[in-house]
Amino acid sequence: MNTCMQTVPFVVLMADDSTDDCLVAQAAWDECRFGQELRFVHDGEELMNYLTHDGSYADAAVAPRPGVILLDLNMPKKDGCTALVEIKADPNLQDIPVLVLTTSRVAKHIDSAYNLGAHSFITKPNSLDGYLEFMKGLTRYRGKVNSVPRSTLGHQSSLQ
Repeated sequence: MNTCMQTVPFVVLMADDSTDDCLVAQAAWDECRFGQELRFVHDGEELMNYLTHDGSYADAAVAPRPGVILLDLNMPKKDGCTALVEIKADPNLQDIPVLVLTTSRVAKHIDSAYNLGAHSFITKPNSLDGYLEFMKGLTRYRGKVNSVPRSTLGHQSSLQ
């Protein structure tokens, strides 16, 4: 039985400059057989271009609205905290759940992320098995634990 099954389609957007972490996350996603898409951007500037449909992401079909953002804090061009501030300041984006997924375990980074509007702060798994557990947990949270206001049920942005 597949324990990673989902009930509501969504796109997960992972903002991370580590090729290795992206490859392992994709492998875990594929093993879970979500049937949905895990997309990647590799720095904070590219993340904001994706979300605001700028540059190569101008076509909404190329950059569908994510149901959740997995955000690394340490990225080039624009760090994760700066991107998080911009996301939460934009009325069109602020309802997208942002889960900080980073290597840091520093208390001030955790506090800062929550103060800026992150929904969760998660230390990156360091193995495929760790990423599999994370993806399963994300699915359980999204499908069974989290309740959302009725006004967001029409959006893909909520973890319904």
